[in-house]
Amino acid sequence: MSSGTTELAWFKSSYSGTQGDSCVEVAFAEQAVHVRDSKDLERAAFAVGREGWGRFVRFTAGR
Repeated sequence: MSSGTTELAWFKSSYSGTQGDSCVEVAFAEQAVHVRDSKDLERAAFAVGREGWGRFVRFTAGR
């Protein structure tokens, strides 16, 4: 994805730990969902297509 991740509206996953030690953040864009580790902002976020994200959420919801 060519768009930068700094202008995205990031939010913390409701499944992230409350101690702040395991936080996953996601941001929705028109073509993709971006995912990052909030503890390591130097590491690049990754992006997955919206269809792929939907499959991932449905798969994990059943667990």
